[in-house]
Amino acid sequence: MLSDQNSNNTILKIWSFQWSKIFLGISITLICLIIAGSFGSVWISPLEIFWIIASQIPILDINHANNPTFQDILFKVRFPRVILALVAGAGLAVAGATYQGLFKNPLADPYLIGVASGSSLAATIVFMTGIPFFIWGLSILPIASFIGGIITVSIAYLISKKSSQTHLTILILAGVAIGSFCTAISSMLMLHHDPDLRSLISWLMGSFINAQWNHTILIIIYALPSFGIIFIYSRIINTLQLDEDYASSLGVNVQKTKIILIVSATLITSSIVSFTGLIGFVGLIAPHTIRILFGNNYRNILPLSALLGGCFLVLSDLIARTIIMPSELPVGLITAFFGAPFFIYLLIQKKNIL
Repeated sequence: MLSDQNSNNTILKIWSFQWSKIFLGISITLICLIIAGSFGSVWISPLEIFWIIASQIPILDINHANNPTFQDILFKVRFPRVILALVAGAGLAVAGATYQGLFKNPLADPYLIGVASGSSLAATIVFMTGIPFFIWGLSILPIASFIGGIITVSIAYLISKKSSQTHLTILILAGVAIGSFCTAISSMLMLHHDPDLRSLISWLMGSFINAQWNHTILIIIYALPSFGIIFIYSRIINTLQLDEDYASSLGVNVQKTKIILIVSATLITSSIVSFTGLIGFVGLIAPHTIRILFGNNYRNILPLSALLGGCFLVLSDLIARTIIMPSELPVGLITAFFGAPFFIYLLIQKKNIL
């Protein structure tokens, strides 16, 4: 009886500790959102932002004389951009954590198997061929980039498939090779045409300048179910870290799990790339930082990586749009500025696995 009571107390402490970390992460995320909403060409105090948001919640029944100009700036300009950055960062971090767990390699990120290069090639083709950006009210660019990413990953998967087994090392190498091929075609198309490529370059380097509420909604439609599937498989990902044969002995269908995780993570990445362009290193930095701080349990890594990735990209975008005001930098430059040294650090620390 005493042993059972001690066991229950231990489980309760672990559960409480896990949720305390998530609650802390949510609190920090809200602070980051308010900070990002405050800064810009017009300063809006955090207290003013609090009252504006609170007055929009009917259940609170708060009558506050909001500044209509501030309200328009927040809900029409800054919040669509900030929330899109939050969702994109969270999605890229979850996809990165999934690839790292699946490949058992902390150097993996969402662009490892060619999603980014395939998406950029599709976008380049749209720009170069003069295809209308909008057909029947639908934007062709995100649809094309999504299809390009899916095709690239599918080709890499088919190359790696042999005797009903997916060889992850071959999958990585195939993704790198196909990504290089797509990049070469994109460069050739750009060199042989002479239009104004500034919008294409901005997209290729990642940007939230055209963020809209419907972009966030569409990403959530794709990403949320995929994240749910990945989180359901979090215990199996933990098992895969030990040994695939051991996982099979426990009744895990390893090959089916690989396919489900690859498709889910790729769907998240492709949906984000479709609307934000290519933003690197988020899926590398966030999961590895959480792993250093809180260990290798993917039931912790996945939600905490999502929160950290969202915060990281929100603050990176804040730097990108304010550091050289009134102009702004592509957010991909900011993430690369922080991510490249971090990647070099991982290479040094993990050189034995290369």
